[in-house]
Amino acid sequence: MITGERIRRLRKLRGLTQKALGVSVGFSETNADIRIAQYEKGTRVPRDELTEKLAAVLGVSPAFLQVPDIDDPVSVIHTLFALEDMYGLEINTSDGNIILRLRNDFENTELRVALIEWLNKSLLLRGGEISREEYDDWRCNFTGAKNWRV
Repeated sequence: MITGERIRRLRKLRGLTQKALGVSVGFSETNADIRIAQYEKGTRVPRDELTEKLAAVLGVSPAFLQVPDIDDPVSVIHTLFALEDMYGLEINTSDGNIILRLRNDFENTELRVALIEWLNKSLLLRGGEISREEYDDWRCNFTGAKNWRV
């Protein structure tokens, strides 16, 4: 359902009605609002082509709208298990807090650099150097970079 929640939040942020968004992505005026409502409620999931159109109209990266199912704890845990297998994610504790981290021998430098970029933006936000709006805009449009270096 997170995809629908993101569509709804961005639509409202952009000042669009369900009908206006639906018409903008190519639905007929007679059912545009119904179709968008279905996506926002999670009763329908947009296919890749529609996700591209929605992202373009909403001014975000399509990747921002394509989020794995994290509506329940079991789905979240299985997503974390996959990250453990694919990217070396480790779980631990420190001072009673649960800590998720990547091992030092982690090989996927592209993901490591993306995480470092995220950390740096987060630190700018926490330090008051950028606004929450600037931070959220960066997150919504994050697509990575082709020539990342660690």
